[in-house]
Amino acid sequence: MEQDHDAFIVHSATPRYHLCCAHPVHKNRTCKNRGLQNPRRRPPTPALAAMSLRRLLAFSTASSVHLRRSLSTAASDSPAGGLSWYMLEKVTMATGSAASPSVRFADPPRVSKLYMPENLFDTGTTPVPGRQSDTMRMLSGQAGSASQDGLLLLNYKDIRITAPIVATEHRGNLSRGIRKPTGGLPDPAQVPDMAHFVFNPFTREISPRLPEIPGPLKIRHAFEVGLLTQADAGRGPPDRYAVAKLDGHEMLRFLSETGEWETVQGSPCQLPAAGRRFSPRQEVVAFGGRLWWVDVTWGAICADPLSDRPEPHFVELPSGSVLPADACEQAIRSSIFLTEANGMSKLSMRLPNMCRRVGVSGGCLRYVEVSQTAPFILSSFVLDASHSGWTLEHRLELSRLWADGAHPWLPLEGGNRPQIGALHPYEANVVHLIVGKHILAVDMHKGEVTEHVPYRGHHQASILPCPVPSWLPTARIPSIGITRI
Repeated sequence: MEQDHDAFIVHSATPRYHLCCAHPVHKNRTCKNRGLQNPRRRPPTPALAAMSLRRLLAFSTASSVHLRRSLSTAASDSPAGGLSWYMLEKVTMATGSAASPSVRFADPPRVSKLYMPENLFDTGTTPVPGRQSDTMRMLSGQAGSASQDGLLLLNYKDIRITAPIVATEHRGNLSRGIRKPTGGLPDPAQVPDMAHFVFNPFTREISPRLPEIPGPLKIRHAFEVGLLTQADAGRGPPDRYAVAKLDGHEMLRFLSETGEWETVQGSPCQLPAAGRRFSPRQEVVAFGGRLWWVDVTWGAICADPLSDRPEPHFVELPSGSVLPADACEQAIRSSIFLTEANGMSKLSMRLPNMCRRVGVSGGCLRYVEVSQTAPFILSSFVLDASHSGWTLEHRLELSRLWADGAHPWLPLEGGNRPQIGALHPYEANVVHLIVGKHILAVDMHKGEVTEHVPYRGHHQASILPCPVPSWLPTARIPSIGITRI
């Protein structure tokens, strides 16, 4: 059974009605590989949690993006301060009206904030549930992936769950309905398709909405689809891009030059375990002229979506890191609710994508993982130039690193265990961890925490590292349906 592990910060389309959560429903080293170069740095009221039995929609505490813009004094609506990269909290609620999305930039390890206006999403002919309907609607916005030159692939997802009104609360002249999720999901035919846009976060230029996908093959989750750009000069602003999803030896892709979705056939990808389904569970990574789809329990498949015949290639995770095929389902079944100091219940589970990540760092593709029991070992591997295997670079015992105990993120207990936040795009030794309500920059070569800041994010696996090449603040998004000569 497929599980939806997207994290959604939600905003109800009918704010008079609220979910009842009294009883939640469970259901530096230089690498010769082609990649990024290291540029010189240029100068509330909480929403209640609910979960579907089948897809585990994780609804997190959220307040308006506008109200959270005082999060960091380092934050800025413009890149005037100069950034070589930033860490983007990729999930947000779609709310309000604006001509385009925007990003509230912050200097790493602080996290930048994404704002996606609701008016850019059109449900088309699909009706919106009424206030008295048993179906509740939430509109999620997400930066699904970043290209190697910093353009973002934005996705809107119309989430609908069965949550009938079970009671009415009266306060003076006002009343509101109390909803309780039942674990049911509406007919997929009654839910609009995801909407996709290409976005330059610095100029705030946004592409037209990519056309609807013809045929039965659809995109259901943001981690299924990636963005790859290409420049005629090899480097510099892109001249074309591809948005693609890989399904076995078939690739569903959108090319900016044609302006259309198409399905192309590639050679069958040889997987080491017959019968095991490859299930991407993190953002798609752009590296080396290919897109990399990552199943954090098993390995990665890469392919070139700009090729007339993509040739998918599988790379298994390092020896000892491959997990059983049902590892995510086991983690969901073992999840528990913890009661926080404010009396609210918080879902605690250890999905593999929270403590494992594949990403570009120091010009190479790297895989990092952190164990979830003492001594909490943080390990880093680099992919070899032939894309055939991994080499261990660093292994660090975090418990020994902060053995003196004088750290605000300790003790490591309950839901307060280290998780992977982001790989530093340029410094191969640096990994950003999320521990409780803190983000830590750990230099694995030095064996020390170089920075730490408070983190008020809403989901542990929702940070997207985004590079900022020098041309990005003035780059134009390639036009759809135009071939540059």
